[in-house]
Amino acid sequence: MKKTVAGKIGILGGTFDPVHFGHLRTAEEIGHELSLQRVFLIPAASPPHKIHDPVTPFDHRLAMVRLAVRESALLEALDLEGRRVGLSYSFDTLKELRSRFGMKAEIFFLVGSDAFIEIRTWKNYQALFEYANFVIIPRIGSDLGTLHNFILGLDKDVKKQDRKNVYTMSSGNNVIILRSTLLDISATGIRDMVRGGKPITFLVPEAVRTYIHREELYRVHENNR
Repeated sequence: MKKTVAGKIGILGGTFDPVHFGHLRTAEEIGHELSLQRVFLIPAASPPHKIHDPVTPFDHRLAMVRLAVRESALLEALDLEGRRVGLSYSFDTLKELRSRFGMKAEIFFLVGSDAFIEIRTWKNYQALFEYANFVIIPRIGSDLGTLHNFILGLDKDVKKQDRKNVYTMSSGNNVIILRSTLLDISATGIRDMVRGGKPITFLVPEAVRTYIHREELYRVHENNR
């Protein structure tokens, strides 16, 4: 088991239905770029933005993440949200992580630009910046000018730093725009491919592919969600 650390840590949340190489490459690359000691992949137990959509049971999604991160010394699965009742809010997760790791830990919340643009709809979104730095990964075709203006509008005291694409919030934590290698892989597409009997080799780690087929995930919509 990997040793849990309390220095510079990253977190990447998501439904991970299933986890794929796009998630893993982003977490690995950003982790090394920022010299993070660990990047935790945290599957959402009950994603607030998917309350009307069927989602594969948490235990399956957590198991796949655990299998996937075995290939990395940097990445680790965390079942934090699976042990809480109710919807899985990022605010609650960050609050719990801060309590667990203490005030000396530097927490970096990794999020795609498409999700970050919706942050005003998140629970207690302004308080999120009290708990963590945010690392925004631009999606293919993202307009950095629009993202720049959006960040400046989140906090009247936000300051653009001399360092490229770094903004300091009134909390003292930063919002950083950081590009990574983007793999155009979709979890939805993977699920559709499995249902259609198409191969998903090279889209997910082999251990995850084996797990999906062994557990017969995604094959029959009504029985596996």
